[in-house]
Order: sequence, then structure tokens, then C-alpha cells
Amino acid sequence: MHETLATAALLVTIGWLFLDSLRSQETAIAICKKACEERNVQLLDQTVSVHRVGIRWGTEGIRLRRVYRFDYSDDGENRHTGHLILVGTRQEELSMGLISH
Repeated sequence: MHETLATAALLVTIGWLFLDSLRSQETAIAICKKACEERNVQLLDQTVSVHRVGIRWGTEGIRLRRVYRFDYSDDGENRHTGHLILVGTRQEELSMGLISH
């Protein structure tokens, strides 16, 4: 019985992590697209990717902290790298290096 409960808990946790990762990825893509549009630069397709995952302890409890990297271009030829930090699905930081708008 204990093995069944442990297996069920493990499967629920894996499912939650998978769905949470998908939701976070969608949020990251939307934030990066909006930031690029506001700065009149092009977000390069398929470049928003998770670079690092950690745990953040805060007043809201335990949250996953994800660092995403993405590439963008200001002229269609140059390639620049930015990063976005999400805690849960909340934006903590966005940096686009050379762009200071």
C-alpha cells in the first residue's frame, strides 16, 4: 500500500512539474515577444529556452526560479542575447543587453 501511494505521489509531482514548465515557457515567450515589440527588435524564432532552474524561498512559499535565454536582432543580421528570470510565472528580471529603451 505504501508503495502505491509513493508511486501515485511521484506521478502527480512529475505531472505537476511538466504542466508548470509548459505554463512557465508560454509566459516567458509572451514576455519576450512583448519586450522585443516595445523595443522595435525581432525576437528570433525558437530561441526562448530555459537555461537554469532553482528554488526560491519567499513570503509566498516555495517557487521555482527559472532563467531563460533568448536571442533577438536589431537589424535582421546581428544577434544579441537577453535573459528573463521568472519566479513561478512572475517576472523578476528582464535584460536585453545593448538595448536601453
